[in-house]
Amino acid sequence: MYDVIIIGAGPAGTCCAKKLSENGYSVMIYDRRTSVGEPKRCGEGVSEEIEHLTGKVPERCIAQKIKGARIYAPNGKYLEAIVEQAGYVLERKVFDKWLAEEAVRAGSKVQTNTHISDFIKEGDRFVGVKGEFFGEPFEERAKIIICATGAKSVLRKKALGIHSPLHSIDSCLQYEMSGVDFDKNFVHVYIGNKIAPRGYCWVFQKGHDRANVGVGVISGDKTAKEYLDSFIDSKEELKKGSIIEVNGGCVPTGHLPKNAVADGLIVCGEAANHVNPIHGGGIREAIISGQIAADVTDEALKNNDTSIKILSKFNEIWWEKRGNRLSRIEKLRSVVQKFSDQDFNELAVDLKPNDIIAFTKGSKFSVLAGLILKKPRLAMLAKHLL
Repeated sequence: MYDVIIIGAGPAGTCCAKKLSENGYSVMIYDRRTSVGEPKRCGEGVSEEIEHLTGKVPERCIAQKIKGARIYAPNGKYLEAIVEQAGYVLERKVFDKWLAEEAVRAGSKVQTNTHISDFIKEGDRFVGVKGEFFGEPFEERAKIIICATGAKSVLRKKALGIHSPLHSIDSCLQYEMSGVDFDKNFVHVYIGNKIAPRGYCWVFQKGHDRANVGVGVISGDKTAKEYLDSFIDSKEELKKGSIIEVNGGCVPTGHLPKNAVADGLIVCGEAANHVNPIHGGGIREAIISGQIAADVTDEALKNNDTSIKILSKFNEIWWEKRGNRLSRIEKLRSVVQKFSDQDFNELAVDLKPNDIIAFTKGSKFSVLAGLILKKPRLAMLAKHLL
């Protein structure tokens, strides 16, 4: 009998575990993968601000330090945003293992290659999990279960009906490539309906001749692979490169659930669709979500009350800290996906680089609203931003 069982050893699960173990609780993390952090499903870019949440990130986790972003309009012109606290392109496999190691050092236990297939319930209360380790079935109980499985697992739907409708899912494909050479001081983001409808293509350099090259798009007539291959074919710097790793998956870009708890259960991180809807970034959101889950779990265990009444504080705190902001960003995404390539080209002239960075953080929407009010075809969209 553990105090807490966490399903999933991604950033949400391991950061939650570390905080709980530091407070003296017994914590077990189960993960179905054979190796924490693999396969990666991520462009691996993060802001330096993440260190306010995780502490100092070891150098071994960092493939490239960056000072900003270049955002390219469909016509090829770009805005260059230099950010005071820029960030890193991570080695995600190393970073995730570091987070797991930090949880273990704090007192948590981690077990990989473990498939959790179902929950154990007593009435409406979640009291444990059922799973297999190397094919051997087992059951384990805990006072609180935290589901941090990511969006791919069926457990979140089985527990609380949380899901991602097709209209709020982006299909992503990424090649890690060798033999390519972009300016490594920036992450490179390409927008446009022709190259990536509702999404974007990216080049995140990892040193002088290696990069993550990917695409995220809404499902449609063409596959993510067709969009990505077409993008690469359009860039001489990329055509000469070689593919040394392929990563793919789907990312929830909205449909934030109002409730992510039940008696004895919290769903957090990407499993609760806690992802930035405009760029699909989930590492920071996952860590924040997991740490909020830890704080609420701590209070519940101290009071010996793991009811939905107490655990609902997770909903309240998360919506106050992140949910309302991400909900606004989801509205921004719904507006931006109606822009034509010509609109993007014109906005690239009118906007300042840091305006775009602010938009992705949920602020300065009035700036964009003011610009689209001048466009009769788009004017009605401005009300969604104000």
